[in-house]
Amino acid sequence: MTHQELSALAGTWGLVLFCVLFLIAVVYALWPANKQTFDHLARLPLNDDHEGGAQ
Repeated sequence: MTHQELSALAGTWGLVLFCVLFLIAVVYALWPANKQTFDHLARLPLNDDHEGGAQ
């Protein structure tokens, strides 16, 4: 197997791997069971009820 063939193989399978990982991340973010957690985290910077930290 030449360097050019190996490079093409790695590029193709690398693209497939990153597309699959991207789809997994999108499905996780849009999964209905995670909605409450993400809504809470989205409102967190707007809360005045924080413990400690800078004001």
